[in-house]
Amino acid sequence: MIMADLQSREFYRRGPRHQLDEAATFLSIRKRFQFRSIQIGRWVSESEKQHSAPLFYDALCDLMTILGGNESLISLRGSLALQYGCGGQPGVSAHYEMATRSFALAKNAGPGSIAHEWFHAFDHYICDKLFLEAGQESFASCAWLKDHDCIKHPINQALQDCYQTILLNDEGTQPSDYFKRSHIMDKQTGSFYFSQPEELCARAFEAFVQDATIKNNFLVKGTKQSEEAKLGLYPQGEHRKKIARVFTAYFSRLGASLKRQQT
Repeated sequence: MIMADLQSREFYRRGPRHQLDEAATFLSIRKRFQFRSIQIGRWVSESEKQHSAPLFYDALCDLMTILGGNESLISLRGSLALQYGCGGQPGVSAHYEMATRSFALAKNAGPGSIAHEWFHAFDHYICDKLFLEAGQESFASCAWLKDHDCIKHPINQALQDCYQTILLNDEGTQPSDYFKRSHIMDKQTGSFYFSQPEELCARAFEAFVQDATIKNNFLVKGTKQSEEAKLGLYPQGEHRKKIARVFTAYFSRLGASLKRQQT
């Protein structure tokens, strides 16, 4: 499949205006959010940079608004690096690299993947804040499923509620139907991808973001009408609503805490 050039594509957005005076640049994105670094591929032209930077800026501001957080949350306290048009993997539109704490988006295929990859970065970043001995090379969702000892804190408990709601049934005794559907797909394809806990949670986060009042297809897309969605590889129905409630509760508490620290 040939992917259309980014400059020729329209991305639906409904939300507050973030760029009041002039169009954002990648430099202004780094300054505002304090990303550790932003790297742009050498095949990204100047006109493509000028076109894509405002899209990234709005997407990151929209994500920050949806989560009720601040800039520090989006850059994970300045630990996260962003790569655009470089640093990815062949045939993959977007990718989070654990070793370098960076997420990479392909120039033309990456848009719409920001929410998914950001949650991978968050899931990795929060692991040693949530668990005592999970290690630096773990996702918190994986560590939770392995029953690592949690650091006791009300905000940490709220995040554990998110993982439990996504991965287990209402009684907390068996895998959720969403988990089971993903496992069946992995069996059919002879792979282990859709049922990995970090992927289940990243897709659940995508659904939460796409269902928000603010709409931004550069930030997230595909959780309702894509082939994966039709196959049940995103949360559905009442389960989807329940996940949204626990994510809202968690990020509201986390955002309020971060804003108190900022003052």
